[in-house]
Amino acid sequence: MKSAVENLSPTRVRISIDVDFKDLEPHVTVAYETLAQQVSIPGFRKGKVPRQLIDQRVGRGTVLNEAINNALPEFYTKAARENDVLVVGRPSVDIKEVKDNELLKFEVEVDIRPEVKLPDFSAIELSVDDVVVTDKDVDEQIEALRTRFGTLTTIEKDASSGDFVTIDLVAKLDGKEVEGGTANGISYEVGSNRMIDGLDAALEGMKVGESKTFNTQLVGMKEGDTGEVTVTLQAVKKRELPDLNDEFAKLASEFETLDELKSDSRERLSRLKAMEQGAQARDNLLKHLLDTVEILVPEQLVKDEVDDHLEKENRLEDETHRKEVTDEVTRSVRADFLLDSIVKAEEVQVTEAELTEYLIRTAARYGMSPDQFAQQLSQAGQIAALMAEVARTKALAVVLERVKIKDASGREVDLSKLAPKPAAEEKSE
Repeated sequence: MKSAVENLSPTRVRISIDVDFKDLEPHVTVAYETLAQQVSIPGFRKGKVPRQLIDQRVGRGTVLNEAINNALPEFYTKAARENDVLVVGRPSVDIKEVKDNELLKFEVEVDIRPEVKLPDFSAIELSVDDVVVTDKDVDEQIEALRTRFGTLTTIEKDASSGDFVTIDLVAKLDGKEVEGGTANGISYEVGSNRMIDGLDAALEGMKVGESKTFNTQLVGMKEGDTGEVTVTLQAVKKRELPDLNDEFAKLASEFETLDELKSDSRERLSRLKAMEQGAQARDNLLKHLLDTVEILVPEQLVKDEVDDHLEKENRLEDETHRKEVTDEVTRSVRADFLLDSIVKAEEVQVTEAELTEYLIRTAARYGMSPDQFAQQLSQAGQIAALMAEVARTKALAVVLERVKIKDASGREVDLSKLAPKPAAEEKSE
């Protein structure tokens, strides 16, 4: 097989491929075997039909078409690899010449990854927010902890905003109870708007034992369609919070005094805000690079992805939405090209431990076990994409260490202090 590459633009090439028939012959054999299973000729079992009879029945040209269609991906992939062409998107194939028992000539036009000239990361300066923990922040943390240790006490009064109530709910559609639409003994905070639209308004002013019916959109209903919900008030309660003193500190934590608890809360908040500062630095670096580095994007690649997206939504004719999706896809492709270039330049490798850690974190976000999540990714053929995502995240973290970062007050920020220590180092201390 011979191949040559012609650059059509910085993001697209034409690969000319000449295949000697001897290289095509194995695919021709497979084509005959496939067609032998499909044709029915009296006197011959399926799969045992001789080549000559297949040629007579379906034609040699059909056999060659079958063989060529199966062979093209192999020859195309081999040519791209031999010429060190990093292809992306869908190739366009043009068969130029077929000579039986002699040769196959075809051309492939395909988008390629552009060359990305990376900057000197040590010359980049970024700014992030200050790490500031106010007394109000600490008070809110303590109040949240205090709320967790509060107790609910039944009181005699009409329901109003801020009360905790025990209610029963029955949902109906066209007068018939919805399957699974009954719930009894639900605890709910009036005014929180955390359950069903219209529930807070119905509860306001209700008396214990009273029922009210209101219209609302039920789960799974189309926009604008409504069902009926009947709420019955069983009890009204108020939350009694413990006093803020040393006794509360002992009850709610490992500390002996309230001052120690507040001091620990302030330290925890400082660490959390410092972690947020690190995440902000990563986001700012990526934005800075996307704004300043030239990254050419293949138009056809973007168009294909946008069309696929809009087709799934049945919105191919929505030009306003097309522009929004095009902008999103373009930015995503530019970010991938940029980060993949950093991965290559920095020779970033993903370890098994890093992949496992990422799997565990991501699986938790989807409420799945790591094994279930990994199996689902494998079945969908997404393991390679996951590896690429981990490598990109790692690459950005690698170059971020060279960037100069200052907070809004002009102080230098050392993000290395936020990185977890290796297990071996922790054990040695």
